[in-house]
Formats: sequence, structure tokens, C-alpha cells
Amino acid sequence: MTAPASEHSGLLGTQGMRAAVTGIGVVAPGGVGTEAWWSAMLRGQRAIGPVTRFDATGYSAGLAGEITGFDDAAHVPDKLLPQTDRVTRLALTAATEALTTAHLDPAALPDYAMGVVTAGGAGGFEFGQRELQALWSKGSRHVGAYQSFAWFYAANSGQISIRHKLRGPSGVVVSEQAGGLDAVAQARRQLRKGGHAVLTGGFDATVCPWGFTAHLAAGGMSTSRDPARAYLPFSADACGHVVGEGGALLVLEDSDVAHARGARVLATVEGCAATFDPAPGRGAPRLADAARLALADADIAAADVDVVFADAAGGRDADRAEAAALTELFGPYGVPVTAPKSLTGRLGAGGSALDLAAALLALRDQVIPPTARAGPLADDCPVDLVTGAARPAGLRHALVLARGRGGFNAAALVRGAPR
Repeated sequence: MTAPASEHSGLLGTQGMRAAVTGIGVVAPGGVGTEAWWSAMLRGQRAIGPVTRFDATGYSAGLAGEITGFDDAAHVPDKLLPQTDRVTRLALTAATEALTTAHLDPAALPDYAMGVVTAGGAGGFEFGQRELQALWSKGSRHVGAYQSFAWFYAANSGQISIRHKLRGPSGVVVSEQAGGLDAVAQARRQLRKGGHAVLTGGFDATVCPWGFTAHLAAGGMSTSRDPARAYLPFSADACGHVVGEGGALLVLEDSDVAHARGARVLATVEGCAATFDPAPGRGAPRLADAARLALADADIAAADVDVVFADAAGGRDADRAEAAALTELFGPYGVPVTAPKSLTGRLGAGGSALDLAAALLALRDQVIPPTARAGPLADDCPVDLVTGAARPAGLRHALVLARGRGGFNAAALVRGAPR
């Protein structure tokens, strides 16, 4: 299990190596597959609604961003179905798409040249819940052997590496919502050490009774039953967030290797950084520091950032803190800001990976996806929030921000491929 990047890790030894994104795989609320999901985001299609995966009538929160139209058996071999949680099946599907869109056959690479680094904040929660229910109600003889690993945070990395024979340096990052960006930072370090390619990103799936119980205990969930009002980041009416499931995986390659094989480069990851907040009452949050470090790693000035994909927690205090960080970096209303996760819910480790995928596609298509219409913008959140409809824009650099419970902050700066 790999620890998240230190606050200065994105600044060490990056010269001479550029990390190119050549493939994307997405399974998320709004669409199974990258283009289906992206189309829904550009339309501003809200994928948040009443929970259908279990009976949530007894819970104070009843909405979620669920993935619909996903047929497990159509995407995952029969032999893997009994030994995998839903989150691993989603991740396996995204891995196949990412490799396919990258036109990359791992078997064509030298041995140990490609690994996999994923992030997961919860592991196989639903699988674990079922097995524990069997233990409590029926006894240990009714607990399957697959419980020994299907619940574990590393299950996604392990199953992906086995299925695609990715025997290079691999790992898993656990830093909640920040995990998707921290995994990409770790993958970038593996390339710097001489790897050719890494499959990286994040997935979580906790829309189950055990998951909802944990989320409610942690606080911050919206108890609104109105999908149009439940998750409104930076709004004066913000009342918490909605949980979602899914995420995204990217194929990250050494740019020289990618160009040598004639790959289409979607964008390059130019800067990564992470910081940690001090204990409560012992200092200010450090999200702005993470952004500054990522910009320094990329050798990019704040004035060169064309769009920010915000963490957008949906709570008044958290939104105010993020708006203050953005104002500190860019000035009031200084850069377009968007939060497409307001259409899908917060996906745990999958959320920042999905935001990174959205940033790459925004650079490709020169358009900023909208935030769910948020009603009145809060007076203490002076950000140029893109709402209502996608906004065409000339985009070269995108900054993606993420925060995880426990004080994790992460930032990544991506540059679009030359047009």
C-alpha cells in the first residue's frame, strides 16, 4: 500500500520526463464509457437520484449518483464474478477501455515495463458487507474464501494487473477523495524511474447499507430528497454532498515512448503535488499550497491556468475555504471554475480521477463542462462558476483540485496537446 505524495514530492526529479496521457476509461454516473459520460456532462445531465441499489427509506440520506445500465456479466469474465466486488468490476471495465483507447497492448512492451497504480478509499465495501452478514447470521462456514481479498483496497490494482499481465511496479493509494490525483502522482514517479507506462486513477463504490452508514457517521452528506437541491457547491443554499460510485483510469506513458510508438497524446501531466492540513485549530487549510506546488512543478504561473476543476465539497465551510484558496491564487472571479461532480455525486477516490478525465476532455474539446445549476452563488464564494450550460473557451492548462477526509489535499496541472 503506497502512501500519498508528500507535499514536495511533485517537485523532485521531474526534469527530462513528461507524462503523457494516451488513454481514458470511465464508468461513472451518467455513462458507461468515456464518451457517453462526457456527453452527459456537457449536457449538464444530472445523474443523481433516489437510491435504488438498496432500500434507503430508513436512512436520513436517500440520494446517490448511481451507475445505470452496467451489466456485470457483459464486462467481466464469468470466473471473476464470484471473487470481485462491484467496484473492482467497474475498474476492470475502465481499464479495458483505457488500454483500448490508448491502442496499447501490454504484451508488446518489455517485461515489467507497465504497472498499475490505483486509488480506493473503501475497497470492496458491498462484498465485505455480504460476507459479514453471512458470518453473523449463519456462521463462519458460510463465508467464502474470496472475502480474504475482495474487500481489500488493493483488489482493483491486483485484478487489473492479473487480467492484463501488468507486471511492472504497482501499488494502491488510500487518501479518500484526493486519492485519484495522488495515484497519478505515484504513477508519474514510476515513469520517472524508467517505466514505460502505468495504468492509473481511482474507483470507489459505496452505495450500500454499510457504505451509507459510514458516510452518515462521517458527516457532510446532504439529507435533501430533492436531486436538484441536494448538492450545490459554492451556493448560498449548499447543504452537503451526495455520494456517488465509479471513477476513471488513465494510461500514463513516458512521452518519448508514446511518441516513438505513434500514440495519440491527449495531454501531459505537467505538475502534481500534495499537502496535509494541520490539526484543527493549529493552522489554516493547505489546499492553496498544494495548488502552488503543482504550478511550480509544472513551471506554470497562476495567470496561465485557464480553468479549475474544483473539489467542491458542497458544505458551506468547506466551500468557503476552497473559494478563499482560489481567490488567493487567482483573485476574485479570476479564472473559470467548474465542478462536474455536482452532476454525479462525490465518488471517493474515483472523484478526483474523474475530474482529471474531465479536464483532459475539456482541453481536447475546448469546452468547460457545467456545474449543476446552483441557485444564488454565495457572497463569500467569489468564483467564476460555470453553471447551466457548457462554456466554450480557449484552454491550454487545467488545474484539478481535491481534498480527502483527514486533511489530504492534492493538485494536478495538465496541459493540452498542441492543436
